[in-house]
Amino acid sequence: MLYLCTVCDQQFTRNDHRKRHTGEKLYSCTQCEKRYLSRGALSSHMNIHRGKYKCTECDQYCRSSQRLAIHRRIHSGEKPFECTVCSKRFSDAGNLVRHSRIHSGEKPYKCCVCDKAFGHSDNLERHMRVHTGDKPYKRPLCNKCFSQYSNLQLHKRRVHSDRIPYHCPYCRKLFKINTELKGHVCIHTDAKPF
Repeated sequence: MLYLCTVCDQQFTRNDHRKRHTGEKLYSCTQCEKRYLSRGALSSHMNIHRGKYKCTECDQYCRSSQRLAIHRRIHSGEKPFECTVCSKRFSDAGNLVRHSRIHSGEKPYKCCVCDKAFGHSDNLERHMRVHTGDKPYKRPLCNKCFSQYSNLQLHKRRVHSDRIPYHCPYCRKLFKINTELKGHVCIHTDAKPF
Protein backbone atom coordinates (compact mmCIF):
# COMPACT_ATOMS: atom_id res chain seq x y z
CA MET A 1 0.00 0.00 0.00
CA LEU A 2 1.27 3.51 -0.86
CA TYR A 3 0.75 6.55 1.38
CA LEU A 4 0.61 10.08 0.01
CA CYS A 5 2.23 12.74 2.17
CA THR A 6 -0.08 15.75 2.38
CA VAL A 7 2.85 18.07 3.15
CA CYS A 8 5.32 17.28 0.35
CA ASP A 9 3.06 15.28 -2.02
CA GLN A 10 5.50 12.35 -2.17
CA GLN A 11 4.40 8.72 -1.97
CA PHE A 12 5.82 6.27 0.56
CA THR A 13 5.30 2.62 1.45
CA ARG A 14 5.24 3.35 5.20
CA ASN A 15 3.08 5.94 6.91
CA ASP A 16 5.77 7.10 9.37
CA HIS A 17 7.17 9.55 6.77
CA ARG A 18 4.92 12.30 8.24
CA LYS A 19 7.16 12.35 11.33
CA ARG A 20 9.84 14.00 9.19
CA HIS A 21 7.62 17.05 8.94
CA THR A 22 6.35 17.14 12.52
CA GLY A 23 9.68 16.31 14.16
CA GLU A 24 7.88 13.69 16.27
CA LYS A 25 10.44 11.28 17.76
CA LEU A 26 8.60 8.31 19.23
CA TYR A 27 11.50 5.86 19.53
CA SER A 28 13.66 6.33 22.64
CA CYS A 29 17.00 4.77 23.46
CA THR A 30 16.82 2.88 26.75
CA GLN A 31 20.49 3.60 27.50
CA CYS A 32 20.77 7.34 26.86
CA GLU A 33 18.57 10.39 26.35
CA LYS A 34 18.37 10.26 22.55
CA ARG A 35 15.13 9.85 20.60
CA TYR A 36 14.55 8.97 16.95
CA LEU A 37 11.96 9.35 14.21
CA SER A 38 12.00 5.68 13.20
CA ARG A 39 12.76 2.21 14.52
CA GLY A 40 15.51 1.89 11.92
CA ALA A 41 17.28 5.02 13.16
CA LEU A 42 17.04 3.78 16.76
CA SER A 43 18.34 0.37 15.76
CA SER A 44 21.28 1.97 13.99
CA HIS A 45 21.97 4.12 17.07
CA MET A 46 21.94 1.02 19.31
CA ASN A 47 25.09 -0.22 17.52
CA ILE A 48 26.94 2.49 19.45
CA HIS A 49 25.91 0.92 22.77
CA ARG A 50 26.60 -2.61 21.51
CA GLY A 51 30.14 -1.59 20.57
CA LYS A 52 29.72 -3.03 17.09
CA TYR A 53 31.70 -0.41 15.15
CA LYS A 54 34.58 0.78 17.31
CA CYS A 55 37.40 3.07 16.18
CA THR A 56 40.79 1.55 16.96
CA GLU A 57 42.40 5.01 17.24
CA CYS A 58 40.19 6.67 19.87
CA ASP A 59 37.72 4.00 21.04
CA GLN A 60 34.69 5.93 19.73
CA TYR A 61 31.72 3.80 18.69
CA CYS A 62 29.80 4.45 15.46
CA ARG A 63 26.34 3.36 14.39
CA SER A 64 27.43 1.75 11.09
CA SER A 65 30.48 0.66 9.13
CA GLN A 66 29.99 3.65 6.79
CA ARG A 67 29.98 6.11 9.71
CA LEU A 68 33.09 4.41 11.10
CA ALA A 69 34.87 4.84 7.75
CA ILE A 70 33.92 8.55 7.74
CA HIS A 71 34.97 8.90 11.40
CA ARG A 72 38.41 7.42 10.64
CA ARG A 73 39.04 10.36 8.29
CA ILE A 74 39.36 12.53 11.43
CA HIS A 75 42.54 10.61 12.27
CA SER A 76 43.87 10.43 8.72
CA GLY A 77 42.99 14.06 7.90
CA GLU A 78 41.45 12.92 4.62
CA LYS A 79 38.86 15.39 3.23
CA PRO A 80 37.95 14.18 -0.26
CA PHE A 81 34.93 16.48 -0.80
CA GLU A 82 35.60 20.09 -1.86
CA CYS A 83 33.22 23.05 -2.19
CA THR A 84 33.39 24.47 -5.71
CA VAL A 85 32.60 27.98 -4.44
CA CYS A 86 35.02 28.50 -1.52
CA SER A 87 37.28 25.41 -1.74
CA LYS A 88 36.50 24.33 1.83
CA ARG A 89 37.00 20.58 2.17
CA PHE A 90 34.93 17.96 4.01
CA SER A 91 35.39 14.40 5.19
CA ASP A 92 31.93 13.32 4.05
CA ALA A 93 29.63 14.20 1.16
CA GLY A 94 26.65 15.03 3.38
CA ASN A 95 28.58 17.80 5.11
CA LEU A 96 29.52 19.26 1.73
CA VAL A 97 25.86 19.23 0.63
CA ARG A 98 24.80 20.99 3.86
CA HIS A 99 27.66 23.50 3.54
CA SER A 100 26.69 24.28 -0.08
CA ARG A 101 23.35 25.65 1.15
CA ILE A 102 25.25 28.55 2.73
CA HIS A 103 26.19 29.68 -0.78
CA SER A 104 22.91 28.82 -2.52
CA GLY A 105 20.58 30.01 0.25
CA GLU A 106 18.55 26.84 -0.24
CA LYS A 107 16.29 25.93 2.70
CA PRO A 108 14.58 22.67 1.78
CA TYR A 109 13.22 21.83 5.24
CA LYS A 110 9.97 23.72 5.73
CA CYS A 111 7.79 23.87 8.83
CA CYS A 112 4.26 22.72 8.00
CA VAL A 113 2.82 24.88 10.79
CA CYS A 114 4.35 28.34 10.31
CA ASP A 115 6.19 28.10 6.95
CA LYS A 116 9.65 28.82 8.40
CA ALA A 117 12.37 27.12 6.37
CA PHE A 118 15.74 25.66 7.32
CA GLY A 119 18.89 24.52 5.58
CA HIS A 120 19.34 21.53 7.91
CA SER A 121 16.81 18.90 8.97
CA ASP A 122 18.14 19.05 12.54
CA ASN A 123 17.15 22.72 12.74
CA LEU A 124 13.62 21.90 11.58
CA GLU A 125 13.35 19.12 14.16
CA ARG A 126 14.47 21.52 16.90
CA HIS A 127 12.09 24.22 15.65
CA MET A 128 9.09 21.85 15.66
CA ARG A 129 9.37 21.61 19.44
CA VAL A 130 8.17 25.24 19.55
CA HIS A 131 4.86 24.00 18.14
CA THR A 132 4.64 20.61 19.87
CA GLY A 133 5.95 21.68 23.28
CA ASP A 134 8.07 18.52 23.32
CA LYS A 135 10.91 18.55 25.85
CA PRO A 136 12.76 15.27 25.31
CA TYR A 137 15.87 16.05 27.38
CA LYS A 138 15.31 15.42 31.08
CA ARG A 139 17.60 15.93 34.05
CA PRO A 140 16.73 13.03 36.40
CA LEU A 141 18.28 14.78 39.39
CA CYS A 142 15.67 17.57 39.40
CA ASN A 143 13.14 16.30 36.81
CA LYS A 144 13.54 19.49 34.76
CA CYS A 145 12.95 18.99 31.01
CA PHE A 146 14.38 20.85 28.03
CA SER A 147 13.53 21.10 24.35
CA GLN A 148 17.21 21.26 23.34
CA TYR A 149 20.14 19.12 24.46
CA SER A 150 22.36 22.20 24.70
CA ASN A 151 19.95 23.76 27.21
CA LEU A 152 20.12 20.61 29.36
CA GLN A 153 23.93 20.81 29.34
CA LEU A 154 23.78 24.51 30.24
CA HIS A 155 21.41 23.74 33.12
CA LYS A 156 23.75 21.03 34.43
CA ARG A 157 26.67 23.48 34.46
CA ARG A 158 24.71 26.37 35.98
CA VAL A 159 22.75 24.50 38.63
CA HIS A 160 24.29 21.09 39.34
CA SER A 161 28.01 21.70 38.91
CA ASP A 162 30.52 23.13 41.34
CA ARG A 163 33.01 23.81 38.54
CA ILE A 164 33.68 27.48 37.81
CA PRO A 165 36.15 27.27 34.93
CA TYR A 166 35.88 30.78 33.42
CA HIS A 167 37.62 33.76 35.02
CA CYS A 168 37.76 37.42 34.10
CA PRO A 169 41.27 38.45 32.97
CA TYR A 170 40.71 41.93 34.45
CA CYS A 171 39.33 41.26 37.95
CA ARG A 172 39.62 37.45 38.27
CA LYS A 173 35.88 37.09 39.01
CA LEU A 174 34.75 33.50 38.30
CA PHE A 175 31.90 32.27 36.07
CA LYS A 176 30.35 28.87 35.36
CA ILE A 177 29.35 29.80 31.79
CA ASN A 178 31.53 31.35 29.08
CA THR A 179 28.72 33.63 27.85
CA GLU A 180 28.37 35.08 31.36
CA LEU A 181 32.09 35.87 31.35
CA LYS A 182 31.82 37.55 27.93
CA GLY A 183 28.95 39.73 29.17
CA HIS A 184 30.92 40.64 32.30
CA VAL A 185 34.12 41.58 30.40
CA CYS A 186 32.13 44.37 28.70
CA ILE A 187 32.13 46.38 31.92
CA HIS A 188 35.94 46.47 31.79
CA THR A 189 36.31 47.15 28.07
CA ASP A 190 33.37 49.53 27.45
CA ALA A 191 32.26 47.19 24.69
CA LYS A 192 28.55 46.75 24.07
CA PRO A 193 27.10 43.51 25.45
CA PHE A 194 26.35 40.98 22.74
